[in-house]
Amino acid sequence: MFFPLRDNIPSFHKPYVNNALIAVNAVVFLFELSLGPGLQKFVQALGFVPARFLHQLWLHPLNLGEAFFPIFSSMFLHGGWLHIIGNMWFLFIFGDNVEDALGHRRYLFLYLACGVAACFSQLLAAPGSRLPMVGASGAIAGVMGAYFFLFPRARVLTLVFIILFITVVEIPAYIFLGLWFAMQFFFGTLGVVDAAMGGVAFWAHVGGFLVGIFLIHLFIPHQIRGPFRRGLKWE
Repeated sequence: MFFPLRDNIPSFHKPYVNNALIAVNAVVFLFELSLGPGLQKFVQALGFVPARFLHQLWLHPLNLGEAFFPIFSSMFLHGGWLHIIGNMWFLFIFGDNVEDALGHRRYLFLYLACGVAACFSQLLAAPGSRLPMVGASGAIAGVMGAYFFLFPRARVLTLVFIILFITVVEIPAYIFLGLWFAMQFFFGTLGVVDAAMGGVAFWAHVGGFLVGIFLIHLFIPHQIRGPFRRGLKWE
């Protein structure tokens, strides 16, 4: 198991969008805590439920708003303290540099687009699931995919757990994020049969990560991507 502590790529501009996303997720989570017994109904209504999405598309193909709204609302819901703290920390570590590279508007679009892609990836893996999928991890996976392509030579200070042994090491970003992606794909493959039973939405992570890489190719011209990949900043 490994956990990022910080990276060595500075930001040249204030990450307003990244900070706002973290703040909105935190506020929504505090609101969830205030709901008490009503939390389950709230999550069921605003979480992304694959079976319900397909059912609504079949019954009301012209009323897409009701079907698609939970795709976006689910990105801002979390299932507990560890869930939101882990997600927001990964977003804090990797999001500022991606926003720096893309600019505020394109970064927000990438974040939301990867969140949508994550939902559809999980939909393909478990179309019959009636459990709500919640969390920002699919969108954050897209941010990590963008970081993986833009800053492969960045160094990530990483806390590593090996049974009872704990250490801190610097790992190149392409290794850290490559291992993370490989784990999502591996566990997704193992758990695809039980995907409808709940747990971690590994295929959402896989889908978000890949779409993050794809969008970088659309947003940043080829001649500009080189300086980023050498670990430099481009102005």
